Amino acid sequence: MSTPSPVVFLLDVDNTLIDDDRFLVDLKGFLDRAVGPEHQERYLAIFEELHEEVGFPDHLNTLQRFRLEYPFEPEILAVSSFLVDYPFANRLYPTALDVIIHLRRWGPTVVFADGDVVFQPRRIERAGLRDVVDGVLIYVHKELELDDVEKRFPAERYVVIDDKLRLLAAVKMQWGKRVTTVFPRQGRHGRDVKALASYEPADLSINRIGDLLDYDLPRILNANRPRTPEPPSPPRLPH
Repeated sequence: MSTPSPVVFLLDVDNTLIDDDRFLVDLKGFLDRAVGPEHQERYLAIFEELHEEVGFPDHLNTLQRFRLEYPFEPEILAVSSFLVDYPFANRLYPTALDVIIHLRRWGPTVVFADGDVVFQPRRIERAGLRDVVDGVLIYVHKELELDDVEKRFPAERYVVIDDKLRLLAAVKMQWGKRVTTVFPRQGRHGRDVKALASYEPADLSINRIGDLLDYDLPRILNANRPRTPEPPSPPRLPH
């Protein structure tokens, strides 16, 4: 095993580095034109069903299920080209690449994502992320694969940056004080009131990914330390 790094940064993709909400708006518009509003609604319904079922955006199996339901809808094949060729570099959040460069001064940066085996790697490549990080890890359920992460990128400390509190809570449960969890409150998951009320807050919450440019390494790593309560003020003596 290689010598552990002092720190490794694990960055999610969808709605953490890439504005997935804007991509879905574009996909909906394309489906409207390609297959019509009714079939567009059905495609998105299948997509949401699969998202609940497998836990990640699965456009590959959505396309396959849609084709089984509508075998005589050849226009759906155009959706595959749309997904493969979509200019994801245009959907990176402002300064997302600057944040990666900023973090790389202190340790390896790794894309840490869930997804299918075709469109998720292509999305990362089209966004230009593969060329600026030290590795890409894509799992079915990434919070269950931390042992594999440690084998591939051993570190004394980890920083996990993700827009889903559920995932950050699961990672914190396993790595404890070895991890600092960072929650950019952007995208639909970052504003999910139910999730915000259901899970423990992250060690560090920021409004947008670009806010990390204002943080140095000690400030990030120390975010997971409980704050020492201020001592009570001494009682005032009567005059």
